[in-house]
Parts: sequence; C-alpha cells; structure tokens
Amino acid sequence: MDLSLIAFFLGFGMLAALATGIWVAVALFAVALAAIMALVAVPAGAVMATTVWGASNSWDLTALPMFIWMGEILFRSRLSEDMFAGLSPWMRNLPGRLLHVNILGCGIFAAVSGSSAATTATIGRMSLPELKQRGYDERMAIGTLAGSGTLGLLIPPSIILIVYGAATEQSIARLFMAGVLPGAMLCLLFMGYVALWALANRQKMPPREEPVPFVSRLIATRRLFPVIGLIAGVIGSIYAGLASPTEAAAIGVMLSLLLSWASGTLNRKSFADALMGATRTSCMIAFILAGASFLTVAMGYTGIPRELAAWIGSLELSPYALLVALTLFFIVLGCFLDGISVVVLTTSVILPMVEQAGLDLIWFGIYLVLVVEMSQITPPVGFNLFVLQGMTGYNIFRVARMALPFFLLMILAVVLIVAFPDLALWLPQTMLSN
Repeated sequence: MDLSLIAFFLGFGMLAALATGIWVAVALFAVALAAIMALVAVPAGAVMATTVWGASNSWDLTALPMFIWMGEILFRSRLSEDMFAGLSPWMRNLPGRLLHVNILGCGIFAAVSGSSAATTATIGRMSLPELKQRGYDERMAIGTLAGSGTLGLLIPPSIILIVYGAATEQSIARLFMAGVLPGAMLCLLFMGYVALWALANRQKMPPREEPVPFVSRLIATRRLFPVIGLIAGVIGSIYAGLASPTEAAAIGVMLSLLLSWASGTLNRKSFADALMGATRTSCMIAFILAGASFLTVAMGYTGIPRELAAWIGSLELSPYALLVALTLFFIVLGCFLDGISVVVLTTSVILPMVEQAGLDLIWFGIYLVLVVEMSQITPPVGFNLFVLQGMTGYNIFRVARMALPFFLLMILAVVLIVAFPDLALWLPQTMLSN
C-alpha cells in the first residue's frame, strides 16, 4: 500500500479515536498497535513492552514529578497574596497600574510552578476579585490573566520543556535557560500593550489611588523575598552548573515545603492534596509519553517520517517558509489538543525535517513552546480558557475574545525569536555547566 494512503488512514484513525473522548495515551497506543499489527511483521507486544520501558526508564523524567509537586505545594500556599501585596505598590504609577500585577505575578509564579493552568488559577484567584473591586476594566483584567498565564509553559521550570527534552534527547538544563529571555520578552510585550491601551482608554481606568510612600513600598517588597529566593535556588543552581534539573527540582520541593510551612499553610491535608495532585498529573504525562514513544517506533517501522521528511526536502522550502507552515499547523492542532499532546504527537514526524532545514533543536524547542502557548487560549480546547471560564462563569468564546490581543502578541514574539535566535540561544551558550 502507498505510504501516503497509510499515513491518511493512521491520521484519520488518530482523529477518530480522539473524537470519541478517550484518553490521549490510549489513542496513541491503539493507533501504534494497529500500524504494527497490520503493516509490519514484528511482534507488536514485545515492541510495545520494550518501548514503554525505555520511555519510562529515563533519568531526565525524574525532574517532572518533582517540579509538578513543587507547583502543587505553592498553589496551596499564600504565595499569590504575597506577590500581589509586594508588586502592587510599585505598579500604581505605571500606565495600566494594577493590571501589570497580573502579568508580573504570572511571570513570577511561572518561574516556580511550570504549569500554565496552575499559574492562571493561582494568580487569578487573588487578582480578579481585587481588580474588579477597584473598578478595572473586566475585559483587560481577564485578558491579561489569560495571556500571562501561558508563561507557565515557557519560563523555567517548564513541564512541557522537560517533555520536549525527553522526547528529543536534548539537554533539559539548556532548554530551561533558553526559555528565560523569551519569557521575559513576552512579559515586556504584554506590559507594553497594557500601557498603550491604558493611555488610549483613560476613561476605562479607575480613579488614581493615593500614592504609596517609598518606604512603605520597600516594606511591602519584603513579601517577595521568599519567592525570589526560591527562583534563585532553582534556576540559579542550574545556570551556575551546581545542580542538574533533577537536583534543582529536589531543591525546589524542599524550599517550597519550607515556604509553605513558614506561611502557615502546610498541614497534613494540604501536603496530601499536593502529593496526590502531583501524582495524578505526573502519571497522566508519563502515560502520554509512553504512548507517544510507542507511536514513534511504529511510525519508524512504516517509514512514514522518513518519506515525509524526504518529500518536504524535495519542496526545497527555505527555513522561514517551513517555520510559517509549521506555525499554522501547530496553531490549528492546538485548537483541539493540549500542549503536551501536541509536542509528543508531532515530535517524531517534525524533527527530521527540522534537522534537515538546519535549525537548532534547543531553539526549535523554545519556538515550539511559544506556538503551543497560543493553544492555551484558543477554543475549543484551551486550558487557560477553561480555568477562567470556571472562575468567571463566562462563555469560553467570550474569554477567548478577551485574550485575542495577547494571542497576537505571541505571534509577534514568534517573529522576534525567528529574527533574533540569540534571544533563545545566548543564555544556554553562557552556562557554567558548558
């Protein structure tokens, strides 16, 4: 049978399986099994067992449950309240005022959680009622939260970067460092847009509040010290070459437990809830990764990725044309799948053509995460939209319209890292561990 016809049937089978609502991992295993049993003369059971064990028995993946647990612990602490109290006095003189707290708060929490949904939920739980009470425009309050919540995917320790690193055998430490400057750039783009919007829509801004004395601002800043110390302990130890991502994750869990205990939020129930939440999320991701690894091996047996890469190469697309095509492909795919599923589903097929185009795989990981970030605020399957729908009670499409300007700013961020690749590559090249 022609390989293009085989690819069509397998792709249709995958879409049909996902459309039934079954788990993504089960769909991956089912399609891979069907491909091997129907097309290849090898023992499917033995291949599946070997592949699943190989995908699960990876030291790099040890960091995954630890970082997830760290985020779960902090999600149940008073971290968002401390960040709001520490940031808000400094934001009152900027155009847009406390709307910037959403952006900076999400950026800071992203640096200790690694999860987009957890970032959105934690900061939103504190900031949305405060902004509404003070008379800020609801559309901008929700929009800034939806857009900035996606920073959890990019700013280290990012769960999706760990998944990408494990799937592509790239250094997770270098991927973490590569995400720092693009994450900061995205924060600045969001803050710049908010400032311009506030200057152009003064009538939609609440009356100015009483200025906070400088000494009072310094005193309020003390509430940021614990989280800054946590970020320095995790990211700083990786950058300085003092710890691997797994060791840094263990440091992060220890510091987050200490921070939660010091704030009075650590008890038997919160500890057990955080541990079970991390266990459920880690198992889900590990199951998807095992399924994706099995599908990758099955596709390798069929020869589809090799033929697809050769076909793409025959088109003689420039690297920029390839990136435009991939961006459109990922945006459409992200409308129906979560970010981790997009990465594990496409890696085996996309990487041969990416390598053939001469693109750096560390840089491509950051590009991919930036594009996947957009899927967090695109209906019908946008996790940040689901979180905000639950918090506000608004229709998911209404929340998506509020987030549209930030979706467009993410496209601008993709253009910038394509034009200036050193935004992603400079920090990994300066790591002491090199």
